[in-house]
Parts: sequence; structure tokens; C-alpha cells
Amino acid sequence: MGKVDGSTILNLLAWITGVVVSLVVGNAMIMGILTLPTWLGGESAPWIAVIIGWIVIITTLISAVMAILKK
Repeated sequence: MGKVDGSTILNLLAWITGVVVSLVVGNAMIMGILTLPTWLGGESAPWIAVIIGWIVIITTLISAVMAILKK
């Protein structure tokens, strides 16, 4: 069994934190808690935030699975 140094654990923790934050932000956009600014069409087309939220969740899950399978 190999030695695990502090930077490896810190990298793993940072990666997990990034995945969790991405999933939370995507979920908040889908539920309508987070919206886009007005200048990006947030008030006139709230469905854009829902689509972007789904894109964030799907791409995060795909990248997480790919990273796990790579190891």
C-alpha cells in the first residue's frame, strides 16, 4: 500500500468540494432559487436558468464518473 501525502488528500478534498458545489448550484437553478441576471434574460425567460441548471448537473456527473473511472 502506497504512502498518501498531504497534497493528495487536499486535492481529493478540493475535487469533492467542487463536485458538491456544482451539484448544489445546478439544483438551485432548477428549483428557481438561483436565477440569471436581468441582462442575461433572467426575468423574461426563467426557463433558461432551468436548462443551464440541468446542463451543470449532467456535465458534473459525467465528469465525476469519468474521473473515477480514470483512476
